[in-house]
Amino acid sequence: MKINDIRISALGGTICSIWASISLGDLLQTVLTAALGTLVSFLTSRMIGRWNNRDRK
Repeated sequence: MKINDIRISALGGTICSIWASISLGDLLQTVLTAALGTLVSFLTSRMIGRWNNRDRK
């Protein structure tokens, strides 16, 4: 067995064990949290940009 085969086997086992421990609910919660964080970040940057434009006028 070559070193590369051992690395691929170890990586495959790691991925399988992680995959088995993640539920669909956890995945959906992560996706929704990321989407909400992105939205809040976008809106915050837009508001800060508008406040900066008011100060310059």
